This record gives sequence, structure tokens and C-alpha cells, in this order.
Amino acid sequence: MNGHASHRESLSRAGRSLFDRQFATGSSGNLSVKTDDGWLITPTNSCLGRLDPAAISHISSEGRHVSGGAPSKEWFFHKACYEARTSVSAVVHLHSTYAAAVSCLADIDHANCFPSLTAYQVMRLGKVPLIPFFRPGDQALGPAVGNLVRRHTAVLLANHGPVVVGRTLEAALYAAEELEETAKLFLLLHQRRCSLLTETQIEDVKRHFPSELAEIESADQR
Repeated sequence: MNGHASHRESLSRAGRSLFDRQFATGSSGNLSVKTDDGWLITPTNSCLGRLDPAAISHISSEGRHVSGGAPSKEWFFHKACYEARTSVSAVVHLHSTYAAAVSCLADIDHANCFPSLTAYQVMRLGKVPLIPFFRPGDQALGPAVGNLVRRHTAVLLANHGPVVVGRTLEAALYAAEELEETAKLFLLLHQRRCSLLTETQIEDVKRHFPSELAEIESADQR
């Protein structure tokens, strides 16, 4: 447990920050980070704003609960993310308001929920596909998330919320925050005429910010 102390503190701080800024409410959402011997994940029915670092769950690489509180009932799609893409070291799942609202819309493109609105959306998110509805805790969601995480930094779960991955916890948090802001902009502009980034502009952004695109375009896949 001592070797995990800094990770536990990082998860606790991240959860508190997300909760204080209303990215999470009640006991919704879960966070995890990969370790040398598995991963750490927030416990089931825990409030991200009041996480006890010592109670954060330790799961082995094989998916066995080793210590801490009972893990989130959605631990299995965190496992699927780590197995699908070896560069992933953190997973952020939220029920953030605007992203969840977009996940409920009937008229969005399932291959990419958002039009190209901003440069930072292009850099930090890329295309964000929609996964059809699965009830919470349905383990069939694991392969569905894992298959898309091989090619995407963020996905939306229909009528649920986002799952975002990163090479570090900080990168995953930044991307999750960018997704929520993109969803907010999208809803504010929804069904209005918009000036979208052109393909030329998108390629120019990618060319000038290759390090920002590492999460999306240089992923090492299994």
C-alpha cells in the first residue's frame, strides 16, 4: 500500500476538484490510475468530493480485488481500457451534466458526437463516438468501451456520460474537462448555423501541435 500512496492522494485530490466544480454529484463517477501491480480505482458508492485515500480500491492486473473498499461496479471497463491500449495510465468516468445531456440526444452522429468547434477539441479529444445504452454494471459494456478506446481518447456512453483515458491522470482530467466544455458549446449552438473548423484548419492544428495529439494518433495498440 505504501507504494501506492502518491497515486491515492492524486485520485483523492482529483475527485475533490471535480466534485467542487460540479463535474460530479452525489456518488456518481469513478476514477482510476494504473500501477505496476494493477490499478487503483475509487470505491463503489463513494463521493468523489470526499474520498478517503486509504479506502481507494486496489485491483490486480488480473482483475482481483486486493485491498481497500469494494471497487466501483464499473471497474471492468477500466480494466478493458488498460488492456486495449498499453499507453493508457488513467481513466476518468463522469456523469457531467453537458456531456450526459449530449449522450441523450437522438440526432447526433454515433461515429462522432461533436462537430469540429474548437482547436482544443481537435487537440485533446479528436472524434468522440457514442456507445449504445448499457445498464450500469452490465459487463458487456467492457468490450464495447475497450474496442473504441483503441482508437479514441474519449467516448460517450448513451444516456449515461463520458469515459476518457490518458497517458497520465492529469492528461485524462484535462481531456474530460475539454469534453464537458465542448458539450456545453455544442448544446448552446445546437441547431444554429455555426462556423466550423475546416479540414484544412484541422490538419493545420494537428501539424502544429503533434505532442497534444499523442493520446489519439500515436497510441500503442494491442
